[in-house]
Amino acid sequence: MNAHPLYSPTRCEFDRKLIEQLDGAGPRYTSYPTADRFGPAFGEADYRRALGQRKIGANRRPLSLYVHVPFCNTVCYYCGCNKIITKDKSRADRYLDYLEKEVDLVCRAVGSREKVAQLHFGGGTPTFLSDAQLERVMGMLKSRFDFLPEGEYSIEIDPRKVGRDTVFHLAALGFNRMSVGIQDFDPAVQVAVNRVQSEEETVEVIEAARAAGFRSVSVDLIYGLPLQTRESVAATLARVIAIAPDRVALYNYAHLPQLFMPQRRIDEAELPTPAVKLDILQDAVAALEKAGYVFIGMDHFAKPDDDLARALAEGRLQRNFQGYSTHADCDMVGLGVSSIGKVGGSYVQSQKELDSYYAALDEGKLPVMRGYRMDGDDVLRRSVIQALMCRFSLSVPAIEEVYGIKFADYFAAEMPRLAELEQLGLLSFDGEFLLVTPRGRFLIRNIAMVFDRHLREKATHARYSKTI
Repeated sequence: MNAHPLYSPTRCEFDRKLIEQLDGAGPRYTSYPTADRFGPAFGEADYRRALGQRKIGANRRPLSLYVHVPFCNTVCYYCGCNKIITKDKSRADRYLDYLEKEVDLVCRAVGSREKVAQLHFGGGTPTFLSDAQLERVMGMLKSRFDFLPEGEYSIEIDPRKVGRDTVFHLAALGFNRMSVGIQDFDPAVQVAVNRVQSEEETVEVIEAARAAGFRSVSVDLIYGLPLQTRESVAATLARVIAIAPDRVALYNYAHLPQLFMPQRRIDEAELPTPAVKLDILQDAVAALEKAGYVFIGMDHFAKPDDDLARALAEGRLQRNFQGYSTHADCDMVGLGVSSIGKVGGSYVQSQKELDSYYAALDEGKLPVMRGYRMDGDDVLRRSVIQALMCRFSLSVPAIEEVYGIKFADYFAAEMPRLAELEQLGLLSFDGEFLLVTPRGRFLIRNIAMVFDRHLREKATHARYSKTI
């Protein structure tokens, strides 16, 4: 598809007044429909059927694998992830026994040795696993799948638990991308969220990754944490920019103590006000832009020569359950407790509780808790939302040709809201090309929400994060 002559994917504009006007909650669109639409009507037989369809698929793309490691040594008070707090590493041995059972069931269902182009270890804390346990997991995967030499294989790192030797061991196992949790370097903030982590140990891990040949290092920061100020976060960001990671993820802290028990230990009186949070974000965007980082979308930034920035510039950017991705829209198989995957037109999530996960595998069943099978309307809207989230643009003739619709008729209910957003300056739309403006890119979730039929028509009990 040829781009619009005015299209420039790397330009963005922080319009504070517009952001304040439209600030609200909404999905992050790592999938469409979103995970809160998954249900128990989709069961193990449905997942087996979806996996089996890959046997007969012509020119099927390589797989993406996600492995969830639920264990953490300590609890970070801000965290909303599915995790188990323990210092007993022997619990991981039992978990890996069951993970291997799940891998075998998946491989039998697809019926052939699959190629893998992406792998991501998330958690929890994946580096809770010892070097030997990590080697065991990679061994079980490599003995059953063919990992492509050009693939993207990433792991989330807690620098407090990882030294230089482990980083080199990870490289030897095949990992070539790393995500390093920082959140904030300010000592008072670190104590308030129970994550005390020195700059020195963080730098040691990142320098080791570069020496070991990792292709990309990303760091995670959070704004909106207790005791953060405009000045303190600016100081943290300056130190991060000096470290010069390839990618920076700047997440908005969502305080939902009614959903995430550890957050109840955070003193709400110490949280920055919404106005201060917006100050922090505005300053951070300006600092990252001045340092040469490209705004990828939502809360992600990357150096211009990073694969993510190149994918954005070339119109190849994708979005899945791990966020933005450089690879084509391949099937993703989730492995481990609570993991989420997408195979063909189906989404699936594994059991969230460890006992239920183990019980299903003891019965020889894939540990499916819930899922969703897309219909034609879902597939169409998913394509539209993916284009907006990843390319900030949409070619109407291309959508009409692929899906056999007349865009203005099919999306008649959406047209008035699109017109409103155009009046506000978030987008331009001439009937053939929808172009998100530089000032609309920070509000891309608001634009994508226009096309979310489920959000408009069906109630949900989900608590979405703020769009900014």
